[in-house]
Amino acid sequence: MNDQAERSTLSSTRHPLEVSGSVELAVLERSGMTESRHIGAAAVVSSDGALLRSVGDVSASVYPRSCLKPFQALTVLRSGVRLDGVQAVLATASHAGTPDHQAVVTAMLERIGATEDDLLCPPDWPYDRETARTASTKRRIFMNCSGKHSSFLLACAENGWDAAHYDDLDHPLQVAARETVADYVGETIDHAGVDGCGAPVFATTLAGLARGVARLTHSATTDADADAGHLVRAVLADPWALDGHDRANTVTIEELGLLAKLGAEGVMVMGTTDGVAVAVKVLDGNLRAGTLTALHLLVAEGVVPQEDADRVLARTLERVTGGGDLVGGIRAGAGLAV
Repeated sequence: MNDQAERSTLSSTRHPLEVSGSVELAVLERSGMTESRHIGAAAVVSSDGALLRSVGDVSASVYPRSCLKPFQALTVLRSGVRLDGVQAVLATASHAGTPDHQAVVTAMLERIGATEDDLLCPPDWPYDRETARTASTKRRIFMNCSGKHSSFLLACAENGWDAAHYDDLDHPLQVAARETVADYVGETIDHAGVDGCGAPVFATTLAGLARGVARLTHSATTDADADAGHLVRAVLADPWALDGHDRANTVTIEELGLLAKLGAEGVMVMGTTDGVAVAVKVLDGNLRAGTLTALHLLVAEGVVPQEDADRVLARTLERVTGGGDLVGGIRAGAGLAV
């Protein structure tokens, strides 16, 4: 058995999202003809966990990917680590690797005398194009998950845990993270894979993921969970740190005052501080339909005004161009029709 298989639990009885459980979420049109269609599923949940709307099979299991980061950061806070301001945001970020992001990660590591060599995430190039142009080699600190991994090291230092294997599934930190996720999504976690950064990624249903995000974001105004409220308020105060200036999640948070978090392979979650949340999975893994789908559903539930959603989409949707000119666009698909 290979190392990745050994680090995964394989006993899940839930089914993954399939084509048969997917609906049309978004359509790309070029020069008057449909060129691409993105299918998937989405769930909208209220603050009390009630399913407000299901689009496709929301009982299917998905890997939330980086949409798990808020729950992993919450686990670090629950372990006794104090994370304030931008350090709390970097713990849950998929950051762009700018010098400002790097400075926050470095400060987190310096709290315990660690360096980026202690991080277990792989070296990578920065997402930010300007920063990447000046980089001469891949580095761990550039990797979008380096803030999360730095917070993992802080948790190990705080609790006397083994810092050399903090990404193992049976490590005390990951056991605690699994419990946090199960608590928030309201489901038994019976499958874990290996995320791109090397940490465990726990499979949940789409409905469960939306339920967890709703509870998390509602804590910002109710303090039902003080650590969760602290984390969400930090993200809302410094959205640049979660993603990057002019990037989709940051723009959404700045414009709408809600939590927005992308995950690799077409996963997106958004949640309002009133406790309405949406979780989206685009089956082909393309990220460009995530913000559009999530905002469309929040508008339909009456929690985001259409004009506000349109303003965000005007800044974040991929432009369909030909020869440098606008020749098409991306719109909501038939599966999102009210």
